[in-house]
Amino acid sequence: MGYKSLRECVVDLEQNGHLVRVKEEVDPYLEMAAIHMRVYDAQGPALLFENIKGSKFPAVSNLFGTLERSKFMFRDSLAHIKKLVDVKMNPMAALKNPFQYAGSSMVALGALPWRKKSGAPILYGQTRISELPQIVNWPMDGGPFVTMPQVYSEDITKPGIMQANLGMYRIQLAGNEYIQDQEVGLHYQLHRGIGIHQTKANELGKPLKVSIFVGGPPSHPLSAVMPLPEGLSEMIFAGALGNRRFRYFYDEEGFCISADADFVITGTVYPNENKPEGPFGDHIGYYSLIHPFPLMKVHKVYHRQDPIWSFTVVGRPPQEDTSFGALIHEITGNAIPQQIGGLHAVHAVDPAGVHPLLFAIGSERYTPYQKVERPQELLTIANQILGTNQLSLAKYLFISAFEDNPKLDIHNIKDFFTHIFERIDLSRDLHFLTNTTIDTLDYTGDGLNAGSKVTFAAVGDKKRELLRELPANFDLPRPFQHAKLALPGIVVIDGKPFTTYEEEAKYLAEWTTAAKDVNWSGIQCIVLADDAGFAAENENNFVWVTFTRSNPAYDIYGIESFTSFKHWGCHGPVIIDARSKPHHAPDLIKDPEVEKRVDQLGAKGGSLHGVI
Repeated sequence: MGYKSLRECVVDLEQNGHLVRVKEEVDPYLEMAAIHMRVYDAQGPALLFENIKGSKFPAVSNLFGTLERSKFMFRDSLAHIKKLVDVKMNPMAALKNPFQYAGSSMVALGALPWRKKSGAPILYGQTRISELPQIVNWPMDGGPFVTMPQVYSEDITKPGIMQANLGMYRIQLAGNEYIQDQEVGLHYQLHRGIGIHQTKANELGKPLKVSIFVGGPPSHPLSAVMPLPEGLSEMIFAGALGNRRFRYFYDEEGFCISADADFVITGTVYPNENKPEGPFGDHIGYYSLIHPFPLMKVHKVYHRQDPIWSFTVVGRPPQEDTSFGALIHEITGNAIPQQIGGLHAVHAVDPAGVHPLLFAIGSERYTPYQKVERPQELLTIANQILGTNQLSLAKYLFISAFEDNPKLDIHNIKDFFTHIFERIDLSRDLHFLTNTTIDTLDYTGDGLNAGSKVTFAAVGDKKRELLRELPANFDLPRPFQHAKLALPGIVVIDGKPFTTYEEEAKYLAEWTTAAKDVNWSGIQCIVLADDAGFAAENENNFVWVTFTRSNPAYDIYGIESFTSFKHWGCHGPVIIDARSKPHHAPDLIKDPEVEKRVDQLGAKGGSLHGVI
């Protein structure tokens, strides 16, 4: 089947027990987001908010909240679309097994975008930005944001839908210096699809036409977030996945309009016109702060009859975008490993905020005629990983050799760290990239987009047994004490709050000198934290604290550390300073009063009784 609209999908989900209606009036300021997060945490149903304060339009969220529900929505097309992506990544597969892929190829041909204005549902009516649900997720957010948009732009030098980009970039609807109903803010990096289009338009001194689609069949937002192979149009993918061709047309002002969307906001981005955008609670678990980003001057806001606004909530993982990631992996499978020779698997660790931490497994094939004693090809693979698409945003990469344990699972945090630290030579196997780029949303570096990276590479036989329980008499020199074992061979300790890098370098030089006398047998990694108890409480807390609060080049130290011929290493445990720094962005903290209101919805008689 193919959904013709978001409402058709909502009805189908409700009839099959995948959706609940929230009938009570809800406040778009914090309350809707809090409800969504509570239901997502319970792995509950999709939510249709029927009565939103200040808006006549209903809203839906948590559509992709579980992999089960996502697979249900695409139950008739998922198998074909997986083959379509496989063919794009590995054309030889289709040549070797043409009959196996024939049906999927026909699906792709039947999914070409369809230019069709006659009877387009989106032309039913028009509204204003201020009449849309003004959803604010977090207390310090700069205003309401569109969190499930499909942002459409075309290459000004190669116009047309087949060369267009459909991406999911957040949109600030109001607040800061934006003129109400006339301006909105776009947040994206210039290396992304729309950024490339804007760069070309800027070079020619011409404005860029942008269309923001909200809602429509669920294949449309998924296509906007999919890391598609080069040359595979998001609109073709949306048609193939949704079993319904992407219908579009151009309005009288020349803007591309998605005919099946629930809302379309059209506008123009002029060269070098920016305004402050943010703050915004983001997926790393902190606020992205105020920075100048492109300004879009609004032309029109279209909507269909009985439209539904679509939104999600962004925050510390896991959130709905975690489930998006699971669905993307379900579809793409081994797409990235196929692009990098020798790479078996790579995984962005979701509880660590996705981008800060990667696990990877590769092969060592440089010297197959002799025993591998040190990372070789793994380092080549690591460099390719850190230069590939979104993986290039990572700060920490831990990579191991497939041959050492073919059954090692990159999704098992404990086992993967254990495997690495049982084998790594800390005097040799840490490799830094300094003064480079990191994620725009990561504030651990020394400027916007600026930071460092490090690769931990481990290969060969097991070298040591890791400590799995701290001895009763384990004692550390001040000011860093209160040790907790987070994972085998990994200790978290806390002590004094961070001051400045200059002061901390002095303290840590003194501390590491004194700590040489400690028996570190079985310990390979020390993490400095503000709250060792919290950081060591579970795996998710550990990876979130450690890798979202540290900048490798600035925050890695070591017992008996040294620099030799530009290479840094240590003879004792490596130290990661994961304390909060003055320049870090604030944590995302929920409003307790709003949480109490959410509790009422879960009480007997409330719409969410039995769900939360």
